[in-house]
Amino acid sequence: MDYSDTTSTRTDHSPLAVAAAKVPEVTLVFWIIKIAATTLGETGGDSVTMTMDLGYLTGTVILIVLVILQILAKRFHPFLYWATIVASTTFGTTMADFADRSLGVGYPGGSALLLALLLATLALWYWTLGSISVETVAVPKVEAFYWAAITFSQTLGTALGDWMADPMGLGDDGGALVFAAGLPVLVAAYYWTNVSRVFLFWAAFILTRPLGATLGDFLDKPIKEG
Repeated sequence: MDYSDTTSTRTDHSPLAVAAAKVPEVTLVFWIIKIAATTLGETGGDSVTMTMDLGYLTGTVILIVLVILQILAKRFHPFLYWATIVASTTFGTTMADFADRSLGVGYPGGSALLLALLLATLALWYWTLGSISVETVAVPKVEAFYWAAITFSQTLGTALGDWMADPMGLGDDGGALVFAAGLPVLVAAYYWTNVSRVFLFWAAFILTRPLGATLGDFLDKPIKEG
């Protein structure tokens, strides 16, 4: 699936083509790698905060460094891009735990807070630049909004995954099935409705995060915990 709203190609020299050179095409392969990367980021976040007991700061520093390198890059580097996605997932895992537990608002409160932050970021992005399409990611200012939105969406997805798996009582495997079942709905909306492709992109981006979170928790939790 291609969620772009433009007809420009990667062979011209327009700003849109520059953006395409730094952001991967949103195809089926993109979503497969995204799910794998978020699953890896979930296990990485758990390792940083729980196994290695390094706290929240380490993941934050790694993300900031990679985002700066990504913005400074002159063209698309697959390893750098996906490393930044993994780092945003690791950061999202630790920050979701902070919002859910350390702030004392629980899973519903943490999810609501993170949703508000994501919507505020997207609204500010749209209000400032007139579009929240990934096809407009051509200059540092847009990239800053892009990575902020991605990080909040990753964090929100983690909180949703934890909420579904624990308080809702579905467990990690049940939660993964629920979120996986939502993806065909978005695919159907893409092919058979006129729903905004930009909206579908961000909806899919958020939904694939709790899928990765529940899969990651399923893989790294001790057997005695399910």
